[in-house]
Amino acid sequence: MKRENWYLSTIDPQAEDLAIRYGLGLEIAEYCTAYYMDACFGEMDKAVRQRLAGIQRRTFHAPFNELFPCAIDPKARELARMRYRQAIALAQGYGAGKVVIHGGYNPMIYYPCWYREQSVDFWRDFVQELPENMEICLENVLEEEPEMLLDILKAVNHPRLRLCLDVGHVNAYSHIPAEDWLRTCAPWITHFHIHNNDGTRDAHSDVMVGTIPMEELLSLADSLCLEATYTLELPDGSPSVRWLERFWGNAL
Repeated sequence: MKRENWYLSTIDPQAEDLAIRYGLGLEIAEYCTAYYMDACFGEMDKAVRQRLAGIQRRTFHAPFNELFPCAIDPKARELARMRYRQAIALAQGYGAGKVVIHGGYNPMIYYPCWYREQSVDFWRDFVQELPENMEICLENVLEEEPEMLLDILKAVNHPRLRLCLDVGHVNAYSHIPAEDWLRTCAPWITHFHIHNNDGTRDAHSDVMVGTIPMEELLSLADSLCLEATYTLELPDGSPSVRWLERFWGNAL
């Protein structure tokens, strides 16, 4: 596992300092709430560019609040399209080649069959707009089974629509272990979100604090997804980075 494949989410206020110290990239998370793309954009853009200074490897997390590509209301679907277009443009401007976007499944609103069918329609059309150097990684959140996203990816069948496996979300919201998700999804995974929890909620705990057997999971990921990238999505990444340094030694 290569050090240059690891990133830190900017949900950590000290992410840029850690990234410089340990030679990691950054995943830009400031625009997870789309508000910052509009009213406060000038101020936020300046802050983001300051954080990115001296760090060349970057990914981008798109907004997700109230955004549903499979929405029943056509106007809601158009809102998602507009925000994702903004995210792609911002990612280009910040030099990020991967954009992480939530799949948008909500079991309290959508039947799984609707989610699959309508998501395929949305993404089959949207990927035609992608710049050549850009990849979208659909992220699991409330999806209970890996096939819910795999069916979408296979039907769209586009080389730059891939999967971000969030192992913490799997542990909190799926009855299927993260290792099984990884084995099932491996050919489609190009990015991971790494954090842990006790299985009861999405706590974004340190990698060594929770019920995910992280050493075994990362070893499996390293063998099955050789070129994948990884983001530590933690409010304080320093303990987990130190753990990774000890675990991987000079390889990380």
